[in-house]
Amino acid sequence: MTTRAPDEPNRPNRPHEGEPREVAAAAERRVNVSPWSLLLLLPLVATLFPMVYNREGPTLGSWPFFYWYQMLASPFSVLVTLVVYRATRGDR
Repeated sequence: MTTRAPDEPNRPNRPHEGEPREVAAAAERRVNVSPWSLLLLLPLVATLFPMVYNREGPTLGSWPFFYWYQMLASPFSVLVTLVVYRATRGDR
């Protein structure tokens, strides 16, 4: 790890002396977010606002809506995560 002298100016775009070229390139690399990653917001939003599903009806058997909605949210989250993983694993 290279340390900087306190009086040395901050140079974010220039590599420090002695750093390998790969490290400097990684520091300048932009984050590339796939549009598929936006699908991960669906399970989050689906469970983020309990006032939407905090009710008793409709029931599924004897289970109030509040419980069976949350029980379905878990497999839904796994399914969405699997779809995003499969769609983006070639991007790495």
